[in-house]
Amino acid sequence: MIKLKSLASPYRWIPLFLLALGAALRLYDLTDPPLDYHPSRQLRGAIIARSIYYQMLPDADPLKRELSISIARSTGRFEAPILETLAAYTYRLLGNEQLWVGRAYSILFWLIGAFFVYLIAKRATDPDAALFSLGYMLLLPFAVQGSRVFQPDPGMTMWIVISGYSLLRWQETLTWRWALLAGATSGMAVLTKPVAGYIVFMGALLTVLSRYRFNRALRSLQIWVMASVMAAIPGTYYLSNRQDSILNYYSNWTASLTYLLKEPSFYVRWISFLSDLVGFSSIVLGLLGIWLTSSTHFRSLLIGWWIGYFLYGTTVPYQIYTHSYYSLQLVPILALSLAPVAEVLRERLSGLEGFWRWSFAFWVVFVVAYPAWISITTARAEDHRTAPQYWAQIGALLPPEGKIIALTQSYGYPLMYYGWRKVTLWQSTGEQELAALRRREKDFEAAFTNRLEGMDYFLVTALNQFEAQKELKKALYQRYPLIVEGNGYLIFDLRHPLR
Repeated sequence: MIKLKSLASPYRWIPLFLLALGAALRLYDLTDPPLDYHPSRQLRGAIIARSIYYQMLPDADPLKRELSISIARSTGRFEAPILETLAAYTYRLLGNEQLWVGRAYSILFWLIGAFFVYLIAKRATDPDAALFSLGYMLLLPFAVQGSRVFQPDPGMTMWIVISGYSLLRWQETLTWRWALLAGATSGMAVLTKPVAGYIVFMGALLTVLSRYRFNRALRSLQIWVMASVMAAIPGTYYLSNRQDSILNYYSNWTASLTYLLKEPSFYVRWISFLSDLVGFSSIVLGLLGIWLTSSTHFRSLLIGWWIGYFLYGTTVPYQIYTHSYYSLQLVPILALSLAPVAEVLRERLSGLEGFWRWSFAFWVVFVVAYPAWISITTARAEDHRTAPQYWAQIGALLPPEGKIIALTQSYGYPLMYYGWRKVTLWQSTGEQELAALRRREKDFEAAFTNRLEGMDYFLVTALNQFEAQKELKKALYQRYPLIVEGNGYLIFDLRHPLR
């Protein structure tokens, strides 16, 4: 009788095969413009990378250099521009801007993180369960789409996973080497994106307390050094450079929306959103897997990560159920939480023979092939290669002088990046709904007068939004001349009001 455990053990190539398949799924259509997944977030990174690139170019056009810096400043920065700086230096090596560079780095970071997920699962469970965790991390369609983006989230996720591995190794050895690595990698996760602090802190806290009593932990020099390194790496950057940004972010996205936490509908929306991303059954089984593991330290790390993710979600109560990439770091947490479930399932199925063993092998292949097919189909369904030319055309149509206010897509970043035009934004319907959630609604006439003061042109490219905002549409057509109308855009002249 051949047991299922023997199926994976001799084949050292299975992890390499999964990593190669994960890379291929993400590299497919790599050069398509980054407009497929949260384009405003990706283009913000591209805009910042371009400004860094132009600043390091000795022979750059001075006007373009200044404009790229000005546009980048208007986007707002809340994280250290690690990915953007890497991309800019790579642009310099390549000789020009190539947006696929940002995607390539994110893919690399995710593959590294997936490998460390495999290492953690292999130490805490068995090799077959570890393969399941690796496959989940690499093949989940949400993970495929969310890890090939010009955003800091894949890099943050990588550092979270490596910090977890370092913590578990420290628990095993209690050496300074792993203590320092745990502190440094945790600090890098927070430096990459501050919201990682919830997950790495709670994971570290519960892992430490699974080893020591609280009083003894307070007397450990290793723990104090680990915590100091963890805090010093992001603290050096954020406390000296981004205090205002952090305070503004907290005011806009946390303090003004905390009342949502009292409403049951918030938690229903959150769970429903996660169900669409990772599957409700995965969440339930993942939470069950925490209690199935035999490793106390592994269980403590997982509980800490789950608590950290929940606390993090309560501090961004709007984005957590509207922006999928805000839950990207949940993927490795789930992948590892499901490993004990896979281990129990493998033990129950280890006695299969003949037809049943081959039927199980069929389902294993199906579980690998189906999500891969979904990911490829999703990538093929979108083609944005004509978008750069479209936005460049609009940028060229806009008068070179004068201030522009726009009702446009993705916070105006496509126009800013491809059209090289800086604009002030008129609120979309989604932003108006968010203002209502913050209880900051404004009278239309007052908002119209205030927002248009000092502006020379009103650009409309989000025509569906324009149709939905009937008061805006009526006011513009009745009060200002339409000077340009084209395929998907309108330009009103605010300098010469109609009588």
